[in-house]
Order: sequence, then C-alpha cells, then structure tokens
Amino acid sequence: MIGQNGEQVGVVPLQEAMRMAESANLDLVEIVPNSNPPVCKVIDYGKYRYDQTKKEKESKKAQHQVKVKEVKVKPNIGQHDLNTKIRHAREFIEGGNKVKITCQFRGREMAHPEFGEKVINQICQELSDIAQREAPPKMFGRMMNVVISPAAAKKGRK
Repeated sequence: MIGQNGEQVGVVPLQEAMRMAESANLDLVEIVPNSNPPVCKVIDYGKYRYDQTKKEKESKKAQHQVKVKEVKVKPNIGQHDLNTKIRHAREFIEGGNKVKITCQFRGREMAHPEFGEKVINQICQELSDIAQREAPPKMFGRMMNVVISPAAAKKGRK
C-alpha cells in the first residue's frame, strides 16, 4: 500500500487499508492489480480520473492522423492544369498525408487508358523527391487510381 503523501506503507490487510483511506476522506484505488500482492494507493479518485483524462488528451494532441487526400485528373489534362494539381498534391504530402491520384475516363477516352497512365506516371515522377508509390496504377471501372505516400527518409529529417 502507498499512503496519501506517496510514502510506502507496506503490506496491509484490506480492511485496515479501507479504514485508513476512509479516515483521510480519500479513496483506496488499486493501481497494479496483477502484482502479488496487488498495489493500492490512498488518493482522491475523482482527481486521479481527471489527471488520467488530461494525460490522454495531451498524448492525442501530439499524434498526427494520416488522411488520404484525393487529386482528380483527366487523361487529356492541359500542362498548366496538371502543374496546379501537382502543386496541390505536393502540399498534401508535405502536410504528412497520403494522396490518391484518380484519373477519370469518359466515353472514348476508355479506348486509350495508356494516356491516363502517362499522366499518373508524370505526377508520380514530379513528386518522387518527397513521395513514393504504394502500388502501380490500377483500373477500377472508368477510373485509374494510385496512392502515393510521403517518403520515409524525408519524414525522418523533419
């Protein structure tokens, strides 16, 4: 048992530990239940829970969730428009997110999927300094997709 000021009380029977906690107007909380004997502490349980939730919130703030952002292109996109899409994708990747590049085909464009693959490969080539492909481009119905993620070596430096 650990006392209310953090001092080591020693091995105490449960009834006596409960009485000590009650006399101090505090709670007896089991801190390490799996040890032999279990470790209990005399503390204010409400404050203990408050501190626990505060620590959890702090740890969640430090985390960055990776989101998948999408950039849509067409197989016959103009060069200036393509540069704009590449710039947006670069911003997403530098923000630590993955980018899904989707090339959408309409009508007769389906006859030449190599044009869409050429556009996707050009985007991947432009972003190869900060990102890498997770898999080669794949066709899903009328769309060709590829997911690129931030390069691991570049993330380590930041």
